[in-house]
Amino acid sequence: MPQAFVSHHPAILHKLTRLRDQNTSTDDFRELVRQLAVLLGVEATQDLGTESWLVHTPLAECVGTRIRESLALVPILRAGLGMADGLAGLFPHAAVRHLGFYRDEEKLEPVAYYNKLPDGQAEDLCLVLDPMLATGGSAIAAVDALKAWGASRIKFLGLIAAPQGVQALNEAHPDVPIHLCGLDERLDERGYIVPGLGDAGDRLFQT
Repeated sequence: MPQAFVSHHPAILHKLTRLRDQNTSTDDFRELVRQLAVLLGVEATQDLGTESWLVHTPLAECVGTRIRESLALVPILRAGLGMADGLAGLFPHAAVRHLGFYRDEEKLEPVAYYNKLPDGQAEDLCLVLDPMLATGGSAIAAVDALKAWGASRIKFLGLIAAPQGVQALNEAHPDVPIHLCGLDERLDERGYIVPGLGDAGDRLFQT
């Protein structure tokens, strides 16, 4: 699929398998989401703009590298918060912007309930975070909001996706790369990813 990058890293595949297990405890589930977000974030940001930077080691001067682009982590509430925790550790200089959507269970469409994008210029790169890319509705709505805000470079990071969600996001926003830990078989009649892992938000927050 165009603009969809599915990781094949052994550590990601191992942790994703543990994440799917219905017997994985809440504590372990949260930690696995955090770890997977870090690993996926490393893969998804290999093209970050950098610049040379002079530092003084205890022994000598050294020309190193630092990230020159500004970053925004944009978790889709609520499940995206589990991924934001990990990526904030990887990129402590990144801003965190929150967008909230819930799914109308009858229409399977996103309903916006929270938008705290500040006034002013958007960051150079916005990473939209949501563990599940099912129908694609919430992801599309989040990218819509970011583009209306002024964001010009956006990537979507998710743990698992259904082909329908990837296709929908690609068609709505072909300029937004999609980075995933796994691509599953299908959606069921309720709009859940199969085989999936259940409801990520419920498993993260014991609801």
